[in-house]
Amino acid sequence: MTSSSDALESSTQLEPASTETPVPLFKRVLLKISGEALMGEQDYGLDPDMVARVAAEVKDAVDTGVQVCLVIGGGNIFRGVSAAASGMERTTADYMGMLATVMNALGMQSALERVGVQTRVLSAIPMQSVCEPYIRRRAVRHMEKGRVVIFAAGTGNPFFTTDTAAALRASEMDCNAMMKGTKVDGVYDSDPMKNPDAKRYDRLGYMDVLSRDLKVMDASAIALSRDNGIPIVVFSIQEAGSFAKVLRGDGRYTIVAA
Repeated sequence: MTSSSDALESSTQLEPASTETPVPLFKRVLLKISGEALMGEQDYGLDPDMVARVAAEVKDAVDTGVQVCLVIGGGNIFRGVSAAASGMERTTADYMGMLATVMNALGMQSALERVGVQTRVLSAIPMQSVCEPYIRRRAVRHMEKGRVVIFAAGTGNPFFTTDTAAALRASEMDCNAMMKGTKVDGVYDSDPMKNPDAKRYDRLGYMDVLSRDLKVMDASAIALSRDNGIPIVVFSIQEAGSFAKVLRGDGRYTIVAA
């Protein structure tokens, strides 16, 4: 695998290595998806069509030789912060949110295996009846064998979001980049769903995101990515084929790097 400095240099350029045979720019990536992205047009839960679409996106990337791991949020089932704001104890609410991410991870595992992608779910909260406990060396070995690894239950601790869990796992797995699949094609200065004149950024520094309070990921996830030199690539997971295209340096996205 490429060194961190080489990966950072190549990822900040995001240009195809060849116009004749597109080569993925990254050897190993972590894909972060919010739970809300899996709802599709529904108001709650998992939309089978959307889950199948994301599974197809991941399969396309794996077929190009990229090692892929995922972190999926749980906001489509339960949001710990919202529950805490309504009076529930924050620790209890956060643990319930972690269990929601396990449900999403199992749903995604099923969809991936239906399209022929070997997948393992590793949970930060041990529950051996349904998935494997998170052990770093085991996760790395799965990825080296070409399996997709889904990290569930966040960090296993309350008061940390799945954004932070994604940055942590990307660092532990020595990923070349963290890909954040959203409903929009990059980072904007305001909500493009509400403001048609919102400006999209092609490139941002970690400190730009923090100082401008841009809603890319939470501050601890940005800081952890910065400290470990992991670029964050924000793109739309809604467009068919977008994940594989961004891995080749094509399509629309915003890159957050040094």
